[in-house]
Amino acid sequence: MSLPKRLGITLPIPPDVDATMARALWAEQRGIDAIWFADAGGADSLTLAAAIAMKTERIRLGMGIVPVYTRTPALFASTVMTLSHLAPGRIIMGLGSSSHAMIEGWHGIPFEKPLTRVKEATQMLRKMLTGERETYQGRTLRSSGFRLAPPAKGEVPIYLAALRPNMLEMAAEVGDGVVLNSFPVEALPRMMEHMRIGAGRGGKNLEQMEIVNRHHVAVTDDVAAGREQFRAYFTGYFATPVYNKFLAWFGYEEAAHSLREGWREKDRARTAAAMSDELIDRIAVIGNADRCRDLVREYLAEGITTPVINPISNDPAQIAATFEAFTPENFPL
Repeated sequence: MSLPKRLGITLPIPPDVDATMARALWAEQRGIDAIWFADAGGADSLTLAAAIAMKTERIRLGMGIVPVYTRTPALFASTVMTLSHLAPGRIIMGLGSSSHAMIEGWHGIPFEKPLTRVKEATQMLRKMLTGERETYQGRTLRSSGFRLAPPAKGEVPIYLAALRPNMLEMAAEVGDGVVLNSFPVEALPRMMEHMRIGAGRGGKNLEQMEIVNRHHVAVTDDVAAGREQFRAYFTGYFATPVYNKFLAWFGYEEAAHSLREGWREKDRARTAAAMSDELIDRIAVIGNADRCRDLVREYLAEGITTPVINPISNDPAQIAATFEAFTPENFPL
């Protein structure tokens, strides 16, 4: 028996914390299952989650995702424990490796052994949340003598972000759920197969795991403008090594090469051309409300259990139109 389908939205709304808080209350009132917080600069997702936990009663709060390099497992444990007491049974901790641009560029931390780092951070955090005294010696992390008091309140599932085969398999093997992002629907069967391999390795049934996917959405009649919004934000994203390799893996080798080289040479025309309309239309969800809903349903049909709607635009009117198109009454699952 498969898990029920669930609906989520992405917060924060940059750069407005007040608008983010208001939208969180709106999501709970409208019956949306979960808020999934992006942690990629700007408002801190864990701080926001704590604030929203105090203002809500039902909605799940998913960290989707927090990079494992920017906080130690002991700090993660303390933060997650606090959140679990503020919102018992509503917290999902999402961990991932992030990218070279963020970890090395923004934080000045070497982006080394990402698969091992994510796996070890997950193992350490899971044990720490129980309140057991932790002694751990891994290849990338170590800890001795840490004990969380009090322990987390109830179960706090740990979901792992993944893109390509090795990470997909490890995420399903070690994680309690998997978080996906930015790929065409035709790549999903391959991704599901790797997750199925990993789940089997961990003694799990993939059909009983939540598979979350962040959809980058613009509900608009001006498709060209929506594409330009996506191009402006995501061109640099897909030029970074992690996402560039992912782009090549799911079938766009030439575009990946042009993006990588154009970005390296600071050739804006080349990088913009590489992020073609055809490529954007395969990754993003842009168009009127009916078209956007139909595109997201394609992913649901291939195995996604939880679509998470992330507005491409920062324009308040377009954010409102995008979220409204995916309320439970407008997008029944």
